[in-house]
Amino acid sequence: MSDSWHRCAELTSKQRLDVLNLLNHTESMLGREAIDESRRRIVVHGWPAEHWLRYHGPELAQYAMVDGIERAQVELCGGGVEEDLLNHLLSSHAAIDWWTRGPQNTTVDQGVVVRTLQMLRIDLPVARIAVPAGSTLRNFEPGRDDSLWLEQNNSAFADHPEQGSWLPADLEDRTREPWFDPSGFLLLEIDGRLAASCWTKVHELHPDRFGEIYVISVHPDFQGQGLGRVMVTQGLDVLRRKGVSRAVLFVDDSNEAAKALYHLLGFTLEREDRLIRFRRH
Repeated sequence: MSDSWHRCAELTSKQRLDVLNLLNHTESMLGREAIDESRRRIVVHGWPAEHWLRYHGPELAQYAMVDGIERAQVELCGGGVEEDLLNHLLSSHAAIDWWTRGPQNTTVDQGVVVRTLQMLRIDLPVARIAVPAGSTLRNFEPGRDDSLWLEQNNSAFADHPEQGSWLPADLEDRTREPWFDPSGFLLLEIDGRLAASCWTKVHELHPDRFGEIYVISVHPDFQGQGLGRVMVTQGLDVLRRKGVSRAVLFVDDSNEAAKALYHLLGFTLEREDRLIRFRRH
């Protein structure tokens, strides 16, 4: 195969293995995820997408995926920007949004940063805050709690570009993943209603075996009562009891209230990911 970029809507069996091997190698080299979890899942399951591959001889050297509904979004394995691929994409798109990870993205000067996502970390243990008197803290039960949680989460993230539009299939897909553990998915009920939730995840295959606050949300009707702080500390306590000594979470740089809460609890900035918009000249 040539050294040029090649586009396909569906990966062959060999291409899928090539991409997974490249992702795994990149993650081992960088010590972090090579591509967003949702895009990795597309590769793992062999789902259709706009895949871009670049081979050097028989070896896959680079991989990127393009998705998005309102505007094309792209992410390159490893998190950088590749100029040849950028030119390819701008030949068919008037504008694209490109996710970059870490300090390397500050070298890109021909685009405009339209979103910044912070990755925060904290060392465990952290003091657990008790749930309010009269409330019930329990684990999520797949099949029973699906619609309740979707309503609570989507209401909490009504204006969020990713987390506010989950469908039943999105939740079902993730609860079928090998990493899913309902003991790490906490629900808080108040007066018979689902008020808040904290979904945690343990990265079992990572060399450091760290934890993550995967989704944390409070229903709008119960906001302003300190439930976010309660649920984060309850989730971190679950991770600690699973033997995890470090946890991370992602938060939009524009979400000042959430950042203030996390910093108050002891989270510190580990890296920033940026969404950069490029336009055709």
